[in-house]
Amino acid sequence: MKKGRSEMIVASVVVVVVLAVIGIAFLSSHSNQQSTTQTKQTLSKKELNKQPLPQLSNAVHKNETVVEIKTTVGNVKVKLFNKYAPLAVKNFVKHAETGYYNNTIFHRVINDFMIQGGDPTGTGIGGSSIWKNKNSKIDSGSGFKNEISASLYNIRGALSMANAGADTNGSQFFINQNHENVASQLKKKNYPDKIIKAYQKGGNPSLDGNYTVFGQVISGMDVVDKIASAEVKDNADGSEKSAPVNPVKILSTTVIKK
Repeated sequence: MKKGRSEMIVASVVVVVVLAVIGIAFLSSHSNQQSTTQTKQTLSKKELNKQPLPQLSNAVHKNETVVEIKTTVGNVKVKLFNKYAPLAVKNFVKHAETGYYNNTIFHRVINDFMIQGGDPTGTGIGGSSIWKNKNSKIDSGSGFKNEISASLYNIRGALSMANAGADTNGSQFFINQNHENVASQLKKKNYPDKIIKAYQKGGNPSLDGNYTVFGQVISGMDVVDKIASAEVKDNADGSEKSAPVNPVKILSTTVIKK
């Protein structure tokens, strides 16, 4: 009896240690979203140049949704690409409609990189998709799959899903804010010519292929820049200066056009 109890105690300790390690790994993956892996492109240059590139126009088409994000420093309007990232768009729209993002903050801000929000806990390790505990075929508990398209890229103003590794999308998102010319970083054969030109105005090509791009800012980039320029301090684990001293809050998200 005593031996059995002792074994139970040891087993409990092991479980606690394993859970702690998992938690630390999850936190680490959220605190460093920037990737160096380039897009693995299978299309030829000729095929790439024929791809629709909906990010390059502010016009809103019939298969696109518009959402206005109202913040404490101004409003940002984004159009979403239902055709190319249906899961990410449906997830974002549903969260917007139910007020999931209301009164949350942009918890991670790195000037000339991106601004990140969508976590109801404000810690960077919270949030879940609309399918968690409801549809295990889409989200078995760790998030839904990435949706990578040859038509969408992390150019300046692109709205993308934050994740903790492949196929772990929940509720967190980021807006690419870098405004420096990064076209020289690209392998020209892997990108449409018009996207290479767009990257001259900024963006983060190192994220292409690893993060789902599902929208584009069509008005309010000045607000995005303002949020990005806020004073920051060390984040929770001290790995980077990205925690806003005075976080900007999302007041509401309104679906204007579906």
